[in-house]
Amino acid sequence: MTQETQTPARRGGPPKLDPPDLTEKGGVKEGVRQTSDRRLFMQLQAFGGAGDPAPLAKTLADSQIAGVLYSELGDPRGAAVLTYSEDEAHFIETVAPVLRSGPFAELTQKPEYAMFGRTYALGYEPNLEDWLLKKPVRNVLDETMPWAVWYPLRRKGEFATLPEDEQKSILREHGTIGMQFGQSGLAHDVRLACHGLDKNDNDFVIGLIGGKLHPLSALVERMRKTRQTSTLMEKMGPFFVGRAVWRSGEAA
Repeated sequence: MTQETQTPARRGGPPKLDPPDLTEKGGVKEGVRQTSDRRLFMQLQAFGGAGDPAPLAKTLADSQIAGVLYSELGDPRGAAVLTYSEDEAHFIETVAPVLRSGPFAELTQKPEYAMFGRTYALGYEPNLEDWLLKKPVRNVLDETMPWAVWYPLRRKGEFATLPEDEQKSILREHGTIGMQFGQSGLAHDVRLACHGLDKNDNDFVIGLIGGKLHPLSALVERMRKTRQTSTLMEKMGPFFVGRAVWRSGEAA
């Protein structure tokens, strides 16, 4: 008869760890660091085969969905719908049924332009709630800024290995150009994180919004010369370029 050696039962299990902190953090306000567990999700869905955008706009208006309808510059029969909500289920339970029905059912989806992301903070925003929830909506609903350029991007992994101070310096160069265009009223942006939410493994979705198209193109051109874009960017695009023909919702 053989005698089996039994491994003593493990006691205690893995160490108890604190849950991860997923709150967004802004700048210090009245001596206290701002934090929030709220964020806005935004989605762009593009289609081909559209004729007159009026039936599409009516369908969106009747559904009472907050968002923007764009006519695509590069395709005379192209259109796109931008929607937003704090509830991620909104896009499956409310938006998707509308985009499968009525005149939208006759269109062909352009999956290359499908974009989805969430607002995020960098840690210095003076008004965190406005940055996360209100400013993106104001920008896309502003009737004086009908033109939009939406695109995804992915940084090289090298960026994440750089020292924090060097990362901040690189982002500051990028941000200064954006601020220059924004303060001049030439272009405003919407920045969304899409880590793990994009089929092409992109990191961010960017929306450039403006009254004229040329400043949006010029902003992308200026950004090409920064260290982030010229040496630390894996890829950008594809670029959806459109003009708003219908808007709904409230801009705070």
